[in-house]
Amino acid sequence: MKHTEGAEQAILAAAEQLVTAFSHHDREAYFAAFSADATFIFHNLDRRLTNRAEYEAEWALWETRDGFRVHACRSSDRNLQIAGGVGIFTHSVETQAEFGGEVSTSRERETIVFEKATDGRWLAIHEHLSRAE
Repeated sequence: MKHTEGAEQAILAAAEQLVTAFSHHDREAYFAAFSADATFIFHNLDRRLTNRAEYEAEWALWETRDGFRVHACRSSDRNLQIAGGVGIFTHSVETQAEFGGEVSTSRERETIVFEKATDGRWLAIHEHLSRAE
């Protein structure tokens, strides 16, 4: 299936909004970028999160228990593939985040799958984060 430049631009814009919201620790905008039934696989968790509400609860736990706060996130080495009705966005991320009062830098690779919602927005339906090092 041939994709249009318009879809490509819209998916890349959705990815940029998601990354920007994350880098500013803007919970509301960040979670609004995901569909309610999105799934998540993170290398630092021992299980898959099966919907956005589970991830929001985990995020809130990190904040209250661990003092979690994102200070910055830089995306590089971006790639987008469109297959059928989804966009598969991959990139490398370098994140400065605070846990327990200490800021550290992590380098990871991430895949985010986007699907066009009925309202026309491209929402993330799956995120997979793995260590780069």
